[in-house]
Amino acid sequence: MKLKKLYEFVIEKGIQEDPRGSILVNKELKELKANYATLSEKQKQGFDLERLKNPFSDTRILHGSGDENIKSILMGIDIDVGEVLLCERLIEKGKKIDLIVAHHPEGRALAALHQVMYMQTDIVHLHGVPITIAEDLINSRISEVERRLLPVNHTKTQDAARLLNLPLMCVHTPADNHVVTFLEKLFKKKDPKTLGEIIDILQTIPEYLHALRNNSGPRIVNGSEVSRTGKIFVDMTGGTEGSKDIYKNLAQAGVGTIVGMHLSEDHLKKAKQEHINVIIAGHISSDNLGLNLILDAIETVQKLDVICCSGFVRVKRK
Repeated sequence: MKLKKLYEFVIEKGIQEDPRGSILVNKELKELKANYATLSEKQKQGFDLERLKNPFSDTRILHGSGDENIKSILMGIDIDVGEVLLCERLIEKGKKIDLIVAHHPEGRALAALHQVMYMQTDIVHLHGVPITIAEDLINSRISEVERRLLPVNHTKTQDAARLLNLPLMCVHTPADNHVVTFLEKLFKKKDPKTLGEIIDILQTIPEYLHALRNNSGPRIVNGSEVSRTGKIFVDMTGGTEGSKDIYKNLAQAGVGTIVGMHLSEDHLKKAKQEHINVIIAGHISSDNLGLNLILDAIETVQKLDVICCSGFVRVKRK
């Protein structure tokens, strides 16, 4: 499979698994194309053309022409300069590696992370939060994240890959979308009534069981094993944490339990104030789940030799 085709396949699967639904995602892409056509030539100069066909700003080919044949990849949750050098060393020792794949965004994908956060507006709206409130709270958080990313030296890893001429790609939101869809379907099927039952379900998933054995398994951080779940919100996509002020509105919409990858202390404090149960399934373990689900999809088309590093563990599903 060519790198460009691999990239396009990942985007396609990310859209299919998007919790907003593919119809809404494609509608937004169509609207963006129409808006782009109205821009001046000066405004078009700085426009990322990938946005016209890829709704996930945190997923990009960071180095490579797209014509590279991909049969083997080095995949990790975080790829930094060290992992790029590791790849070069493995190649020197005779290992065949055609592509480095990071989960967390680097380069221009990291600089544009805030753009993907707009999807959170529709996600919380689907869980009952009025759209006007969702837009106001999340837009404020997006501005905060954008400012935080401004001073980051985001091209460092990308530059290392360029200097060593190693193709590099990052896959963030498409993988996270897979986690949300997978867990929502599983919870709907199993219908857990208590937080303890959610934990039991999570521990049947290999990625979370592996994390448990490494002292980083799923945890209840608000509530107890016997606490009833109420309406469950799987909050695992949309770039990064949303607004800490959204919990009041989620509680009013009937959300009783949030199952997330991670949660800051400020966000947890707000959730506790609104009596919302919180389970942290695990950050790296959830990232593993998303990447494994995407790899499973890819391997229905193209078998890959996957070399794991930086917190990634390959789990194949039938």
